[in-house]
Amino acid sequence: MKFIFRALLVALIALTVASTAFCQADAEGSKDYPGISRMPNTFLQTYNHLQYDAFKFPIATVHNQYQYQSVEGERYFIRYKVKEGGATTSPLQEVRNYENAAKAAGGQVVWDLMNGTNGGEATFRLHKGSSEIWVYINAYTNQYELNIVVEQVMAQEVTVDAAAMASSIADSGSVAIYGINFDTASSVIKPESEPAIDEIAKLLTGNPTLKVYIVGHTDMVGDAASNVRLSQARAQSVIAALVSKHGIAAARLLAFGNGPYAPVASNKTEDGRAKNRRVELVEIATK
Repeated sequence: MKFIFRALLVALIALTVASTAFCQADAEGSKDYPGISRMPNTFLQTYNHLQYDAFKFPIATVHNQYQYQSVEGERYFIRYKVKEGGATTSPLQEVRNYENAAKAAGGQVVWDLMNGTNGGEATFRLHKGSSEIWVYINAYTNQYELNIVVEQVMAQEVTVDAAAMASSIADSGSVAIYGINFDTASSVIKPESEPAIDEIAKLLTGNPTLKVYIVGHTDMVGDAASNVRLSQARAQSVIAALVSKHGIAAARLLAFGNGPYAPVASNKTEDGRAKNRRVELVEIATK
């Protein structure tokens, strides 16, 4: 009987050790963010990756009130914990490690706030190629969290359909199209723009008397005169696609390049600049 009890006790201890070890393994499907390593003797407890989301990064404290900057783009949430038996790490140690690594990589510490042994926070920015990466660390004893956003403009996946275009033109005489995309400084229509071009063709086919200006708009990055020429070329590209691929009569379409001269949002932010880069259909009304 004693032998059986001992065997059960050994098995229970082995199961407990195995369970503890398993719980200290990295979460399934998780990984460190490329180029940002972890503190020694830690495991990745929680991992979440979203193709597009926003996070409010603390950037200052004024009169004990946090001030934030919302950044949109590809977002990661990662939580690390020190493994059982690993050396204790303090919030200050965790925050300073990441701040020093960011500075060494040419990044900028935007803000930090330490609260002794109770916790610490910091926001910093990094540059990787043309991307700006924002990182917020929220640190506690033996564990810390990273919120990371690779700033970018959302890829537009929903376009206005032909019926909505017709309704907007009937109400206001024009409609803005955001599903037609070009590379920077290029007038070549990107393949993902086809659904938007198709809907414009449906609009024109279903309304055979409708004539429109195809108006190109840009942001204010670069020389204004160059942007006017670029917007004209992009408008011409849209007309060429409608005529050659959909059989729309060229006489129903006129190109106009408006460049940066009719913004619908501030050009001071990437989100605003993205809204200003658009193609508009403007009805040519004869009466």
